[in-house]
Parts: sequence; structure tokens; C-alpha cells
Amino acid sequence: MRRRILLLVVGMTTLVVLAFAIPLAVLIRHNTYADALTALERQAGASALYVGGHPTKADLRTYVSDEVASKYHVEVTLSPGQVVGSIPGNDQEAPESDDHDEGRPGPPRLNTVAWHGGRLAVQRVDPDPLSPIVRVWESNSDLHAGENGWFLLLGGVALGLLLLGVGAGELLTRRIVRPLIDTARTAAQLSGGDTSARAPTDGPGEVADVGRALNRLADRIDELIAEERETVADLSHRLRTPLTALRLDAEALDDPAEAERMSGHATALERTLTAVIHAARRPQREGRLPSCDASTVVGKRIEFWSALTEEQERAGTISLPSAPLLVRAAEEDLAAAVDALLENVVAHTPEGTSFAVTLTGRPAGGAVLVISDDGPGIPRAEPVRGRSDRGSTGLGLDIARRCAESSGGSMTISAGPGGGAVVTLELGAP
Repeated sequence: MRRRILLLVVGMTTLVVLAFAIPLAVLIRHNTYADALTALERQAGASALYVGGHPTKADLRTYVSDEVASKYHVEVTLSPGQVVGSIPGNDQEAPESDDHDEGRPGPPRLNTVAWHGGRLAVQRVDPDPLSPIVRVWESNSDLHAGENGWFLLLGGVALGLLLLGVGAGELLTRRIVRPLIDTARTAAQLSGGDTSARAPTDGPGEVADVGRALNRLADRIDELIAEERETVADLSHRLRTPLTALRLDAEALDDPAEAERMSGHATALERTLTAVIHAARRPQREGRLPSCDASTVVGKRIEFWSALTEEQERAGTISLPSAPLLVRAAEEDLAAAVDALLENVVAHTPEGTSFAVTLTGRPAGGAVLVISDDGPGIPRAEPVRGRSDRGSTGLGLDIARRCAESSGGSMTISAGPGGGAVVTLELGAP
């Protein structure tokens, strides 16, 4: 858009400059030619006046030679057959002067005609029809020679105006386009989940109105998100009362085994409700865009699972960066995703099966987490969400997938060289 506005300003400036420059150039050409033609006629009159003084032929030849050496060509016909000097063309066809009517007082009339690529001024020395005739010729190129300087000046002024228009257009486009670019960047941040982003409200009035409208939309999004989270937390709190009643009923069962089983289910449900409440209100503590150090989180979870993997004699290959690696995910979410993937390795591969965990940074920011194993791999029919209690890895993989996608990344599942499963999490930058 910036380029289009700049091209529009340059085009309009060019049209305005041409609208003034072209008529001015025509006027310069006309006036310069008229001045040169007037000078030619003056030269013809001066030459006729000199010849009328009856100079000697030697002086006349010297005078004509001096004029021929300059831009004028002078020819003087003293009488039939006696010609001093020369002009282009055939002397026999050279025009006569346009003599005045007999009896009219005054000098002979000057006659100017087009002649062999130039202009020829013809004048008799005196009214006598037998008097000498003076002819002065100048080429068209010499007649227009004075235009070049004016054209250079006109071109310089036009170029200066064009550069001035380009500079003004650049300032104008910056004033218009820069707030629009900032507003578009704010919209991209909002679409990415950063509801704290706000658009600038400066610049032209229309652009400022767009920024203010986008800011009002962001404020409303904040309000809706806060209301939704609070509603989820309140609903979860309300479930605690029937959950307590369920726990009491379970403890009142006569069969101890059944009571313990039901209490276990009630405890699991209570933990789930606690997690829901915590997740709903967590953004108020962590900010709208959570972030954490993936190196630290993954390292802690591997250490947590190391006791079980060592007990099952699983060889683990761990590759973690020593420097912090920030990703756009809450620490609890990333920890839950790593736990789900490591739990799949432990639960769905035979004891003694080796595994590998690799964490690397991305060039554009964020990280890539790869967890692989040498087990039988993931069946083609899986993952199926919500069936982890029936031997499926679907629920755990779904937790990992949602963590990756909420960070602006993705999750891919593939088969390793030995047939095992390879799960790759692309985690976005904060």
C-alpha cells in the first residue's frame, strides 16, 4: 500500500509538472525563435545600411567574410553578374526584395522568406530598382540555438519539483501507512492470543478511528474471556457439593473394596475439578500469554520419571540445551504434556524398551520436543480421545496436542527407524 500511495503522489506530481512545463517549453521555443528572427532582420537592415555607404569592393568582401565567419551568411548583389558573398542555394533563384509601391516614401521593404533549411532576409539598399540587394541567411538550428539554455533551466526546475513531490509523498505515505502497519500488527497479535496488544490511535483521523475501534474490540474480548473463565470456575465450585455427597455415600458402602474403589473415583474427580478451577483462573496470575523455560520443565519431568524408568531398566537418551529455551506455554501445561508422552512410553512399551528425549530451539523462536521409543509403535486406529482407560494413548496425546497448538505450534506422530513411535511437539515462541 505504501508503494501504491507513493506512486500515486509521484504520478500526480509528474502530471502537474508536465501541465506547466509543456506549454512553457512551447512558449520558450516560440519567443526564442521570434527573437532570433528579429535579430536576423536587424542584421539585414544593418548590412543594407553599410552597403548604402558605397564601400569599396575590398571592404565589402571583408565585411561579408566577417559575417560569413559568424552565424550569418551574407550575399550582396551589386548588379547583374556582380555578387559578393554567398548564401545556400542557387543565386539565380534567390528572391528579390518586396519593394514598396512606387512613390511611397521611406526605405525599401524588408522581405523574409524560408530558404534552404533556414530563413532569408532580403532588402534593397535604396528605392532605386537597380540598387544593390542584400541577402542575409541563417539556419533553423542557429535560429533555435538559444532555446537550449532555457530548456536546461526548465528541466532542472521540473526535476526539482518532482523530487520535492517524491519527498512530500514519502512523508505522506509514512504518516498514513505506518499507523496502518502498527494496527495490522496489533490485529495479528490479538489473533495469536495476546489480548494485551493495543493499536496506535495517532495518524490521520480515519486511521486513528480504526485503531480505537480495534482497541475497543480487544477490551471487549478481555471482558468476555474473564467472564467465561469466572463462569467455568464457579460451575466447578458448585460441583464440589454433590462431589462431597458422593464421597460420603462411597464411604458408607458395606463392601470395603467397593467403598475404596468409589472413593478413588471421587478423589480423581475432585482432582480434575481442582485442575479446572486452577486452569480457569491461572491466566489472571500468569498474564494473557503464558511462557516458561522448556529446558527446565522438560528436565524436571524427566527427573521425576527417572525412578520408574531405571526400575524398568529402560535406557534413556536425553538431549537438552544448557541455556534457557522460552516457549509460549504455561509451565503446568508443558509439564502435563511431557508427563502424558512419557507415561505412554512406560505404559505401552515392554519393560527394558529404550527411549529418547530431544529438545532443540527453532530458528524463529520456540522449541521442538521429540520423544521416541523403540517399542511396537502406535496402532493406526489410535489415537482416540477419551479412551486412555481402555489401553488407548488418545487422551494423553490429545493433552500434548492441545499444549502444542495453544502455543502456536503443532504435533506430529510418525514411526521411528526401528518401528517405534516418534512424537514431535512444535512449541511456539512467547
